[in-house]
Amino acid sequence: MYYLGLDIGSSSIKVALVEIATGKLVGLVQEPESEMDMIALKNGWAEQDPKDWWRYVCKGIKEIKEKFNIHPDQIKGIGIAYQMHGLVLLDKEGNPVRNAIIWCDSRAVVIGREAYATIGEEKCKSHLLNSPANFTASKLKWVKENEANVFQKAHKLMLPGDYIAYCFSNVMNTTISGLSEGILWDFKEDSVANLVLEHYGLLESFIPDLVDTFGLQSRVDAQGAKESGLAQGTPIFYRAGDQPNNALSLNVFNPGEVAATGGTSGVVYAVTDNLSGKESTRVNNFAHVNYSKETPRIGKLLNINGAGIQYRWLLKNLGVGSYEEMNALANEIPVGADGVCLIPFGNGAERMLNNMDVGSRLLNVNLNNHHKGHICRAALEGIAFSFAYGMEILKSDGISIQTMRAGNDNLFRSEIFSNTLASLIDQEIEIYNTTGAIGAARAAGIYEGGFEKLSTYITNNDHVHTFKPSGDTSGYRSAFEKWKKELELIINSKK
Repeated sequence: MYYLGLDIGSSSIKVALVEIATGKLVGLVQEPESEMDMIALKNGWAEQDPKDWWRYVCKGIKEIKEKFNIHPDQIKGIGIAYQMHGLVLLDKEGNPVRNAIIWCDSRAVVIGREAYATIGEEKCKSHLLNSPANFTASKLKWVKENEANVFQKAHKLMLPGDYIAYCFSNVMNTTISGLSEGILWDFKEDSVANLVLEHYGLLESFIPDLVDTFGLQSRVDAQGAKESGLAQGTPIFYRAGDQPNNALSLNVFNPGEVAATGGTSGVVYAVTDNLSGKESTRVNNFAHVNYSKETPRIGKLLNINGAGIQYRWLLKNLGVGSYEEMNALANEIPVGADGVCLIPFGNGAERMLNNMDVGSRLLNVNLNNHHKGHICRAALEGIAFSFAYGMEILKSDGISIQTMRAGNDNLFRSEIFSNTLASLIDQEIEIYNTTGAIGAARAAGIYEGGFEKLSTYITNNDHVHTFKPSGDTSGYRSAFEKWKKELELIINSKK
């Protein structure tokens, strides 16, 4: 018997099957094989047709059943992870009234900034733990202001995962964790964030019914079964945004535990029981998957736009053939890259730098002595320094780090990157071979099996390696301090 996990990304849909008895991965498929289309009618806009997500979900389920000879009756539950912060608007018949406005769309930035100022910084921090910023509520306000005819047709707002659950079940509901990522949950009042709705002139009736993150959320109905190929009555047991779900996939649930990813952008997601919004303009705070008012678990999310994209850019432009060759060149260079310094923030404004766009800078290059190996080393160290810099911000917001876990993805495969970061934060980094879809599939069993069982699944099946801090960290710390001084010079020059 199996659980099915879905990861609804903006690039692709991933579908995973895990055995209920062991938690082991049976198979994983991706639809489409190439990236899904993204619609950008104007600069800074990003939309997708939510019906495409459902179409690829159905294709992925069909493919994984055929590939592994699975009968629909063998799938005993569904878990859903999804791209955060998106806005899907449905009419009373359940049809989308427009394309989804997805996470990377920036059209509502000014709306969120105005709301933060008008509602008040302290009120936002104490009730929302965030600025309304460019999140789901602000995107809905944009639709109200700019697309009156569309807005009049809208009946419910949904996050991307809510929409997929609706397609399976014909039931409209959402979770506290989901509402928090849209800045639609009031932590102080333990309710829907009426202060945001009232400020934006939105009705609470837009919010679907609330269900628990883990539990019987709905069941596949006749139409959902016909379209998806799953058995009618199959329960949906779990739903969460991609970053909380990534933390779950890495067994990160408790204060002091931290999850990290190092792809095109970098993410550090730290769990705390502290309802602090001190760094709410630089760090996002969301209800974690195991949040409750009685036992608060908040995921503090720090995003680093300029991370793996920097290393990928170098791969394309340095005349090297692979990341392995770049890492081999970097390994020939000592810690500190002989003084070469790379500031990696070349992927737009950085929230942790108060939305400043500092760009990417290559500094202190000696044309007689330095070569591409120094640049590769400086890049890996510079990206690790940006993670360490961000974690200093998290610590200033009350985070303590006792355990750090990361997926076995792009940057964390590099010993230079991982050793540099582990040495700077004086913390082991455990590496696990898992994905969001696998985590969502396993999470479908939490309602019946509890967290301890999930922990055992992850430990037994996924652990790959543990990076330990260097015995002598002085070289790393010296290079980091020099890097910070260069960054501060750039920041000060832009003020």
